[in-house]
Amino acid sequence: MSARSHTSTRPLPTGVADTRLPWWALVLPVAAFTALLLLMAGPGGAHATAGDPGVGRVLEQIQQTLSP
Repeated sequence: MSARSHTSTRPLPTGVADTRLPWWALVLPVAAFTALLLLMAGPGGAHATAGDPGVGRVLEQIQQTLSP
């Protein structure tokens, strides 16, 4: 037996691709990036970056930018 393939009946405009992403395809990378950024900029990260003032300044600048 052969299975029928489901195809869209609505035609796409010429030169336009149908690129719809599910909501989680955008939310998951943003959530992961935010979690990693918070782990780096959290209070525990300040002790680890004490030897390198450049990284500390960058994290401090990000924290000042994100705080209201």
